[in-house]
Amino acid sequence: MTFHLHKFPLMSKSRKLHLLITQQEAASNSTVPQQQQQQETEDEDEIVEEQCHVTFTGFPGGSEAFEMAAKFCYGVKIDLTPSNVAALRCAGEFLEMTEDYSEDNLVSKTEGFLSQHVLKNLKDSVKTLKSCDSLMPMAENLGITQRCVDSVVSRASSADPALFGWPVSDATSVSKQVLWNGLDGDGRRKVGAGAGESWFEDLALLRLPLFKRLILAMRSAELSPEIIETCLMYYAKKYIPGVSRSNRKPLPSSSSSSSSVATEAEQKELLETVVSNLPLEKTSKAATATRFLFGLLRAANILNASVACRDALEKKIGLQLEEATLDDLLVPSYSYLNETLYDVDCVERILSHFLEGMEARNATKTEDAAATRSPALMLVGKLIDGYLSEIASDANLKPEKFYNFAISLPDEARLFDDGLYRAVDVYLKAHPWVLEEEREKICGLLDCQKLTLEACTHAAQNERLPLRAVVQVLFFEQLQLRQAIAGTLMAAEAAAEPGRQSAALEREAEDGRGEGLGLEHVQERNGTWRVAVRENQVLRLDMDSMRTRVHQLERECSSMKRVISKFDKFAASGGGWRASLGRKFGCKFKTQVCDSHESTAVDTRKGRHHQQHHPHHD
Repeated sequence: MTFHLHKFPLMSKSRKLHLLITQQEAASNSTVPQQQQQQETEDEDEIVEEQCHVTFTGFPGGSEAFEMAAKFCYGVKIDLTPSNVAALRCAGEFLEMTEDYSEDNLVSKTEGFLSQHVLKNLKDSVKTLKSCDSLMPMAENLGITQRCVDSVVSRASSADPALFGWPVSDATSVSKQVLWNGLDGDGRRKVGAGAGESWFEDLALLRLPLFKRLILAMRSAELSPEIIETCLMYYAKKYIPGVSRSNRKPLPSSSSSSSSVATEAEQKELLETVVSNLPLEKTSKAATATRFLFGLLRAANILNASVACRDALEKKIGLQLEEATLDDLLVPSYSYLNETLYDVDCVERILSHFLEGMEARNATKTEDAAATRSPALMLVGKLIDGYLSEIASDANLKPEKFYNFAISLPDEARLFDDGLYRAVDVYLKAHPWVLEEEREKICGLLDCQKLTLEACTHAAQNERLPLRAVVQVLFFEQLQLRQAIAGTLMAAEAAAEPGRQSAALEREAEDGRGEGLGLEHVQERNGTWRVAVRENQVLRLDMDSMRTRVHQLERECSSMKRVISKFDKFAASGGGWRASLGRKFGCKFKTQVCDSHESTAVDTRKGRHHQQHHPHHD
């Protein structure tokens, strides 16, 4: 760009321009012959000022910075901002507009604005640091870059992390309705409406080398892991498509002309930089961070990141696996080596990292604390059972893979096995060709004592389960019912005991022998007796319902025995079929069922006809 300017204003403020113009005028005067000068003076009535041509290559800040510096030389008031102060400081240094040459010059003006305004504000320091990207190496030589980095680190360390916004805001997180004054529905100030989030957005505009330098400075200063993680999250979401599910972008093509979209190689370098600088500590926003980490893991698989990068992500996720959701675990399989739809091996490695961390934490606890059930382990157990149910319908999932993954979770992670039973049922339904031995092995994962009555009822009627598993379920279901009935009877007797004591106390009060207890004490016992009577009635109702369930199970067992008796007719001998079945299952079957109305077991074949219809159960 060409500027037509007067030389005297420029020479009054810039030593460099004064020197260049003076040298050019001296050279011009020495080359013009003296006679030619006299002839031109006589012929021309007007004095023509000679023009000087000064060319600058690599001027810091470009033509915009030079134009503002020229206006300053003319005495025009210029507005200093965090975005242009670094460029003007470099321009002043380039043109040698120092205080030694002229008072109130550009260098002193910009230095004062930097120290008094920019470096005292976090957001302004980030904006000035961003402007230094195009001013290298002069901004580095003048110390502007380092001073901005130090200012950001010091201001961020003294700020409240609770005021910082988090870049992940999926549709399921919070409502986007904001009132006119920037408050949400609970009366709290919305983070996005203030300055807590904007400096992170400005930070995401830095180029990768300068961003890496700032993150290293934050780690050296031991800043809060939450602050460092938030910076990394904003930066990754800005340049890596697909990290945020609410803001999916297509991968850039090689012919893309947009400079704001990073190439695949740049994304891979950026991803590995973000992962290598992630803090190992769990932050207060662990659920949001976990969702972000799974997004990074998917991007790492797509970009074919290094093995070390993926291992670091899996270990980081394993430390906070209890914060994950089922949708997070459904990582697609991008490798042609995996036959399954989802990357089961990846989730299995993440689970192993979680269990290793649990063992390390339990080693430092006392025996009583280690013996208690961990809430985190219970959450992970429920999560893994849901994941097993989701992947069980995959036709390419081998029985051995399903079994090994299910058994990798410790027993104390499951309070009930209903979730695991559902996964087993889905797998057997989706894989009807599985051999009988493999079906029994998979059903061996279930602990029938940890199944609820609803699960036992479903399992007893499940045709996909092997016979041994059905028998075990029926046995433990009847055992649970009998124990529950026995407990109900004991509780009823215990509840009736205060009533008998109250009646005795009333008799004593009437006979005058209980004068020492007083009338108020007797009334209190009467109230206790009434409560006990109501509880006794409730317990009796529960007992009646359990007795009804026992009768239903007896009818089911009778139906099973009738089916077994039909097989006896085709057996070569009376005990041949039972003997072979006993050798197969390791037990002996007796053709009798339990009857709650009899003190001993009765033979159903003697008291019932084979032509009786099979009861239908919904």
